[in-house]
Amino acid sequence: MNQQHISEIAGLLRTAEEQGAPIAPLRERILEAAGDTDPVACAYAVQQFNAQRRIDQGARIVGRKIGLTSHAVQQQLGVDSPDFGMLFADMAYGDGEEIPMARTLQPKVEAEIALVLERDLTHERHTFADLISACAYALPAIEVVGSRIENWNIRLLDTVADNASSSLFVLGSRPVTLSQFDLAGCAMTMERRGEMVSSGSGAACLANPLNAAVWLADMMVRVGTPLRAGEVLLTGALGPMVAVSPGDRFVAQIGGLGEVRAVFGQ
Repeated sequence: MNQQHISEIAGLLRTAEEQGAPIAPLRERILEAAGDTDPVACAYAVQQFNAQRRIDQGARIVGRKIGLTSHAVQQQLGVDSPDFGMLFADMAYGDGEEIPMARTLQPKVEAEIALVLERDLTHERHTFADLISACAYALPAIEVVGSRIENWNIRLLDTVADNASSSLFVLGSRPVTLSQFDLAGCAMTMERRGEMVSSGSGAACLANPLNAAVWLADMMVRVGTPLRAGEVLLTGALGPMVAVSPGDRFVAQIGGLGEVRAVFGQ
């Protein structure tokens, strides 16, 4: 794995974000940097390089996002498992708080279930019971995904390197314990300016969002950064992504969890 190439690829992603100008796909560069090693591990090394740079500059990690939780999207990208990205405190917006369009790049939104932990998850292999015991509560969430890759022309290596195409996230403000709603059976609808634009259910996320959360908990132990109490887990989309235009207002309703709103400036 060529560390100089990893640094250069990470720099391209930072420049794209800073200048608000998407770049060409990076997958061929990542394959070259990987050499004889696992190219997915190389893509995560790019992600980690930029994450560590942010941490060194004072940013605070507040959780993780899980991507590629739709089997259809996995088939499209030729993979059989999700991926993950980092959530930082400066990526969080409050319910209904206006989001400046300048903070986004090729933005799209998707409705998700967020889990907030009250216990660390440090086992090599976790169970549903471990996750249920570790979760303090759930919240409705809207993730604002974005891509530094032009025209969303991504494959697995591109999105992993690009922090799983993460951008921002909005959490609802009414916590609900897992015993109070049906994680798999809950219905989701999302409206844009009063028009229905996305619908789905908890089952759209790997059949149950806890499947995604268990995968993440195991993965984070394997890479040496276990999930900790207080962290937020965005478990994956419950329905199709929707492109964002300036001035848009989205309201996502998740059965048993209530509503969350993402409002964009001009």
